[in-house]
Amino acid sequence: MKILFVIDSFYTTNNGTSISAQRFAGELRKRGHEVRVLCWDTPEYIENNLTDGDFTTKKFNIPVFQPLCDKHDFSFAYNNKEIVHSACDWADIVHVFVPFGIEMEAINYCHEIGKPVTAAFHIQPENMTSSVSMGKVEWFNEMFYRSFRRNIYNRVRHVHVPSLFMGRMIAERGYTAKIHVISNGIQDAFMEAGEKKVESLKWKVERSLEEDSSKEIFKIMMIGRLSQEKRQDVIINALKYSKYGDRIQLVFAGRGPEYDKYVELGKELKHQPKFIYVGRDELIEELLTTDLYVHASDMESEAISCIEAFATGLVPVIANSEVSATPQFALDGRSLFIPGSPKDLARAIDYWLDHPEERHHMEEQYRLAGRQYSLAASVTKFEEMLNEEIRDNYEEVHSHPAATRQPEHFMRRPRRVAAFW
Repeated sequence: MKILFVIDSFYTTNNGTSISAQRFAGELRKRGHEVRVLCWDTPEYIENNLTDGDFTTKKFNIPVFQPLCDKHDFSFAYNNKEIVHSACDWADIVHVFVPFGIEMEAINYCHEIGKPVTAAFHIQPENMTSSVSMGKVEWFNEMFYRSFRRNIYNRVRHVHVPSLFMGRMIAERGYTAKIHVISNGIQDAFMEAGEKKVESLKWKVERSLEEDSSKEIFKIMMIGRLSQEKRQDVIINALKYSKYGDRIQLVFAGRGPEYDKYVELGKELKHQPKFIYVGRDELIEELLTTDLYVHASDMESEAISCIEAFATGLVPVIANSEVSATPQFALDGRSLFIPGSPKDLARAIDYWLDHPEERHHMEEQYRLAGRQYSLAASVTKFEEMLNEEIRDNYEEVHSHPAATRQPEHFMRRPRRVAAFW
């Protein structure tokens, strides 16, 4: 099968959607599919040849907001119709990852030529609006939900969402496509690391509890962009209320626009936070020497980084936010805290550090829970969705021959939508 991924920014390691696209592309290629990407960016050096070649357009720089986009490691692709159409002509099926300009044009053209096309809902409007301090302004977020629904998601039959939470969020807002809940999945390396950790004597539940009680420094980690909605500030402030505050070393893996703010905030701590930006293998090494994982984000469509952490054998402490899918991973209430509350997070941290025996027992339970989120299992479900769209498209095109010339004949698809820039 020749599969085209359409995503503005593909080659970045600081954006969950892009990382998911890279991993899905790699796994699909292992299964014999051809995968190419329509995006704006082609790196000078492509490690492991992530795709079978790219269709690339120019970068579209948004006036005023481009510096902010750059800090988030995301930029928009210029909508070059000739390139978009050429890419779609190559493919057997097209899958769009985000709801912007080239994705809209790809859907438009697929409708015109009768090409099967699917979409993914990875980006919550709240993730975007938080960057301009409007993440909790309901009417502003709803404006984006309506725009995405009209321009992208109600114009395809099948939509991939990474969690039940996200499926429910869009279904409640009138999104009519068939929703496929498929985790973004984690690589085997994280699960294998967790197994080795358990096999090691120093990580067994039976290890000396006195070792924990006398430990000089505890290491607490969070993975994610340094952005407002991820709420690393809550973790930094929580140490001011924790009785272990002077014995905790925070490590934040990621980069983003809030870096300077968090460095300044962390200066009040005895052990100033460390900020790292590393590859997969180095990240696993960091996780294997961590005592507790905290995910403080106010909003997430899944938070694959949290799964990666507990799959290596870490107990997570998760913000119990109503607009986040991540609380689904908590095996019980001890791993949840009130979102945005440093005091309640400190309570949860102190509980797990006070009870090392319980923590070591739950490390194994979380490690086992991580097995159900394997990348291979997710890609199998993704293949099934693509095949279902191909069958549905074949039946529709052949039952309405004129539809390949007149896209308005597609019953659930409106007329061509103007794709901006």
